[in-house]
Order: sequence, then C-alpha cells, then structure tokens
Amino acid sequence: MLDTIQAINRSAAFNRWAGFDVTQAADGQAELRMKWREEDMGQYTGFLHAGMIAALLDTVSGFAAATVAGRVLASHFSINCISPAIGEAFVARGRVVKAGRKQVFVGAELFAQPEGQGEDKLKLVATANAILVPVDEASTTPKPKPAA
Repeated sequence: MLDTIQAINRSAAFNRWAGFDVTQAADGQAELRMKWREEDMGQYTGFLHAGMIAALLDTVSGFAAATVAGRVLASHFSINCISPAIGEAFVARGRVVKAGRKQVFVGAELFAQPEGQGEDKLKLVATANAILVPVDEASTTPKPKPAA
C-alpha cells in the first residue's frame, strides 16, 4: 500500500513542488513529511502559510482514507490552527475514524519539528477533520473537450 500511495503522491504536481514525502500509508493511517522552505512557504510573519497547513492535512486525510477505500474525494474538510507553524520540517498524520460504504471519516494532526530538534520534540500546530467519499475511476477521469 505504501508504494501505491507514494506513486499517487508523485503524480500530483503540487505535492512534488511542496516536497511532500509519504513515510507511512497502511491500515487507515498515513503520514507525510515536508521540509520548510522560507523563500516560498511562509506568510507575512514568516510562519508556514495556512494554505500549506491545509494542503498537508487534506492530503494526509485523503491518503489515510485511500488505504481502506481506494480512490476518494473530499466532501468536507475543516482545520483548526492551534499555534504558529514554525519549524524546519512538518509531519502530518491522518487516521481513519470510521469507514463506511459512502463516507470515510478521518482525523488529522500537523506537527512542527523545531529547528535542530528530533522527531521526539514535535509540536502540535493544527488539527483537521475530513469526510471523504469513495469514487470509481470513471467518475474522476476528465472528459475530453468537444472539438470546436
């Protein structure tokens, strides 16, 4: 499963640009790591931008759900920013709370790894809840545009 989720991650241009690295994906859980880049990831005061926080949490939620339900799309997503996201790296962890036939409920957390500290010093900076919907391949394949 980890290989499959890593391949999906590599296929997404945004994830490649951001440097998302899938470190775990199995049995309703997933984990992403991302290194901080000051030149293009911060907001006006130098913290990780909330858009990046949301992207990490949304992505890890989808990957956790995909380990139990296959291809999914988000139908609801909410985040809570708990403290400024400051660190040399960030770790997002998602876990399936309940998986049904039509909805998968996921909880996720984002941690900052402080400068010069190891993973044993991670600081919780944001949480999220997501509801994802399993979809079939045909419903998510773009349809060709008609010729003009």
